[in-house]
Formats: sequence, structure tokens, C-alpha cells
Amino acid sequence: MASPSSPHPPFGRALCAMVTPFTDDGLLDLDGAQLLAERLVADGCDGLVLSGTTGESPTTSDSEKAALVRAVAEAVGDRASIVAGVGSFATRHTVEMALQAEKAGADALLVVTPYYSKPPQDAVEAHFLEVADASGLPLALYDIPGRTGTRIEPETMLRLAEHPRIVAVKDCAYDLMGTQKVLSRSDLAYYAGCDELILALYAVGGAGYISTVANVVPRQLRSIIDAFDAGETTQAQRLQQQAMELIELMMGAGLPGTVTSKALLGALGLPGGPVRAPLRPAGPEAADGLLAAYERFSPRRGSPLPSSTRACRSLG
Repeated sequence: MASPSSPHPPFGRALCAMVTPFTDDGLLDLDGAQLLAERLVADGCDGLVLSGTTGESPTTSDSEKAALVRAVAEAVGDRASIVAGVGSFATRHTVEMALQAEKAGADALLVVTPYYSKPPQDAVEAHFLEVADASGLPLALYDIPGRTGTRIEPETMLRLAEHPRIVAVKDCAYDLMGTQKVLSRSDLAYYAGCDELILALYAVGGAGYISTVANVVPRQLRSIIDAFDAGETTQAQRLQQQAMELIELMMGAGLPGTVTSKALLGALGLPGGPVRAPLRPAGPEAADGLLAAYERFSPRRGSPLPSSTRACRSLG
């Protein structure tokens, strides 16, 4: 069973759900994506999840998704896992995107539950099995019923866990009982998809996290699980609590995590650029509040920006 004591979670422990950088005129910014990816890996990310919720997957084309995988894989090489978001509401399209991501150089796939049509559990199971059979890449199931309208029920998870390429779950279901049921009865590696639950899920056997907030504070979030691994549980608790103001403002204050991440990345001179409609940028008051919370939390306050950040600012 995947747990904090497991030496090799399938994609690493600390993963960032990376934003998709755009230029000022809304085009895909591959140079910016490479700079951001390099910064995230240098600051402690074991893996990068591309074209997920935070990566604005509903508003990027299939060709943009493939180009993003190729660019980021080129930038980070074998220093981090590249997990490509390929889920959609259509099984055939999901399979096509899975094969495209595999060809582009992804190491694994993140596959969301089919949304809008609200398929029953037998159809959900069949969908994931068809995608898993289509490529040679390992799969992480993305359980986020608040967005898709459909839960991957624990019993369905347990059946899917029998497939050799279904190895992980990005858990945004807010059901710790159901999660522990699956953890105790399978080898699925569970990644916290909600930043406020990083330590809680890790402490009961999770493999790590897939974090939106890591776009701006990757090393600080990594320190939570590093402290826990070192047996410093009180320190891990303190670090999780210290992160909560920023987590709440980025994830629980009414703006999507993509919007808040890009607002902070822009304020810090890092690649991000605008969001695509129907999302709208954070207003000045929200952006100022985010930056103030970041400065209170970040131990780098007052220190020089990393070289990658200075390089990004020079792109201007």
C-alpha cells in the first residue's frame, strides 16, 4: 500500500498542478511554461501535472495540450514526472488525448471522471478501463465530484485498482472515510488534491499531493511532508497551519485557483499571463490581499528572487 513510508510513490510525493502560461494576447507561452517548470522542479516538485483544472484544460486545444507536454518534458527531462491531464466528457476523445500525450512524452495520465452526463458507476468504470487499455502509461484517476457531478465510489475504485496501469488517485472528494477504505484495501497511491488536506491525507497513508498553491510556494509545501517523513510531526502540523491563510485565499475565497495562482505569479514576475474566458483576472483588491498573504507566509520574504524569477522578469 502506498504510504509515507513507501520509498517510491508512482509520480513522486510533491506534485504541482501547474498553470498553463499564456502571452498577453492569450496565446500559449511555451517559453514561459519551460521557465516556470524549471523553477518548480528546482524548488522541490517531484512532478508536474499539466492541463488539469488549474491548467485551464477546458479552454486549451488538443494541439496546445500536446505542445505543452513536449515543451515541459524538454525543460525538465528526467528530473520530474510529467502527468498529462487528458480527461473529457467523451470516452473516445479521452482515448485520443491519452495517445497524444503518450506520443508527446508524458510519463503518466490524469483522467477525470466524465462530466455533465452523470454516467452511472458501471459506465464510469468502463470509461476508465477503456482509457487504461488504450496506452502504455500509468493512470491517476481524478475524483472531483464537485466539478464533474459524479463521484468515483469507493467500490468502483477498488475494482479499478485491479487494472495494472491504474495506480493512483487525485483525491478531491472530501470523503476521508471513503479514501481510507480504498487505502486499506488496495495499492492505489492517493494524492491530496485539496491543499488544506495535504498533511491529513499523508498522515493516514497518502502518497503526497497535487497542489495548486505549489505554483507559488513549492518549497514551503514540500517542507510539510519532509517534516512528517523526518518524524517531526509537530513541525509538520505547524507548517500546514502556517500555510492555511494563503491556501484559504487561493482556494476558498471565491476565486478559482487558476485565477489566484496567475495573479500571484504575475505579481512575483513569474510566467502565468492572463486567464482565458470565461475566467476573469483577479481584481486589484484581491490581488493585493494575495500578495500580502504570500509575503507573510514565504520565508523568502526580503531575500533576492531566484535566478529563474529574475530571468522571467527580464522577459517583461
